[in-house]
Amino acid sequence: MKTLDGKVVVITGAASGIGRALALECARRGALLALSDVDEAGLAETVRRAGQAGAREVRADRLDVADRAAFAAYASAVATHFGRVNMMVNNAGVALAGDFVDLDYDDIDWIMGINLGGMLTGSKEFLPHLIASGDGHLVNLSSLFGLVPMPGQSVYNATKFAVRGMTEAIRSEMIRAGHPVGVTSVHPGGIATAIARSARVSRREDAAATAELFDTKLARTTPEKAASVIVAGVLRGKARVLVGPDAYAVHHLGQLLGSRFQDVAARVARKTLPEHVEIV
Repeated sequence: MKTLDGKVVVITGAASGIGRALALECARRGALLALSDVDEAGLAETVRRAGQAGAREVRADRLDVADRAAFAAYASAVATHFGRVNMMVNNAGVALAGDFVDLDYDDIDWIMGINLGGMLTGSKEFLPHLIASGDGHLVNLSSLFGLVPMPGQSVYNATKFAVRGMTEAIRSEMIRAGHPVGVTSVHPGGIATAIARSARVSRREDAAATAELFDTKLARTTPEKAASVIVAGVLRGKARVLVGPDAYAVHHLGQLLGSRFQDVAARVARKTLPEHVEIV
C-alpha cells in the first residue's frame, strides 16, 4: 500500500487520542473511514472533525471490541457497506496499573478482553477482507511496553507483548502465503492521551497521582505526531513502528542491557512511581 487515497480504512477506539488523530490523518489523505468506539459522544466529534478534514465518507458505529460476536458482525457489515476493506487499525486499548499481587481478576479479565481479545478478533475477522482487497494492511497497536517489561504494568505488558507476537507471526504468515497484505506492529511511548485518566488501578495505587505522573512527566508526544509517524511507517511497509523519542531510547536501553534492564527499571520505579496506599 503506497497511498490511502480512495482506500477503506477501519479504526477502532476512534473517539479520542491516537484513534481520532489517525482518523483525521487518513481523512486528509483521501481515505474512506469506518470508525468505532464505545464512547458515542467522542466518536460523533471525531466524525465531525473528519468531515472538516475532507473525509470522502465516514461510517460510525458503537462497538465494544471485547464482544467477539459484535465485532464479527461489525466486520461483515463494514465490508458489505464499502464493498472492500483495505486497512484495519486495531487501536482500541485500555490500561491497568498496579503490582501483579494486588490486581483483581475482574480488572485482569477486563484489560485482557480489550487489549488482546479485541486485537485478536479484529485481526481474525478483517484479514480475509484485507486479503481479498488485493492491497491490504493490518495495523495493530502494541506499546513500548510490548518491547520492555515495566514494574506496575505486568498485565498491560502481557497484553502488549502478546499483541506484538501475534502481529509479527501474522506478518510472517502473509509473506509465506504470498498474500497482498502488509502488517505493522506499532509501539508508542508516552502519548498525550486520556488513557491514564481512564485506566483502572489496583486497590493500592493512587489513581490520581498515577495519572498525574503520566500526564506531566511521561506523555511527551502528541496524538497528531503519533498518527503521522504511524501512517508514514505503514506507507513505507515497515514491520515495526516506534513512536516517540522515549520509545526509541527505552527500547535501545532494553536491548543493550538484556535481562539487567529489569533491575534498572525496578530502581527507577522505586524513585519515580507514587507510593502504594496502605490497606487498612
